[in-house]
Amino acid sequence: MQIDLTGKRALVTGASRGLGRAIALSLANAGADVVITYEKSADKAQAVAEEIRALGRKGHAIQADSSSAEAIVQAVNQTAETLGGLDILVNNAGIARGGPLESMSLEDIDAVIGVNIRGVVIATQAALAHLGQGGRIINIGSCLANRVAFEGIAVYSMSKSALNSFTRGLARDLGPKGITVNLVHPGPTDSDMNPADGEEAKAQLQHIALGHYGKPEDIAAAVTFLASPAAGQITGTGLDVDGGVNA
Repeated sequence: MQIDLTGKRALVTGASRGLGRAIALSLANAGADVVITYEKSADKAQAVAEEIRALGRKGHAIQADSSSAEAIVQAVNQTAETLGGLDILVNNAGIARGGPLESMSLEDIDAVIGVNIRGVVIATQAALAHLGQGGRIINIGSCLANRVAFEGIAVYSMSKSALNSFTRGLARDLGPKGITVNLVHPGPTDSDMNPADGEEAKAQLQHIALGHYGKPEDIAAAVTFLASPAAGQITGTGLDVDGGVNA
């Protein structure tokens, strides 16, 4: 199936590398103009914007800390101004902090909640001023939102599971406006944050039915489909792209 997003305007948060980069490039390859946000990796973010432009689309990178409400709102509004509107929001920015709860600092707990939950809510709220009929909101969760398969990830898993009810609730609220809201749950995916040859890889591999890590492009393909007209009847849904971790 050929997905055509020509004329669509997208914002992907936290997209200077890894899953976010793959998602941004996949949307652009399907025809969308794409703005990405980044926190610190300016050179990598500008490189992604250049890759988007090389595909013949508009591509821009905006510095925005996803823990800052002001920065998030400004980035959403700047995206809409730069692209002439907004059709697709991908809430990809996220952080992972782990360890036994009794040893986690309040700073780490606040950081996880601030980016993974609060940041998603604020970005979505800001985007609603620009999204119209046919709009798409796609949140990036985790296979650990539905099954906590490892020790030391209770707070992170909580932050991702919160997106389940947020997605379903918004699907109800926004359905009458023709806006769909969905959630993609990646499993272990080879990236800077969780390399397939990393220290934790062996433990994770035993849970993957397919026996190997996913690729960022696997997640990007799911997001691009959900952003397309072909997914117009899909909303309030969580899609596991996890190689069977939660089978």
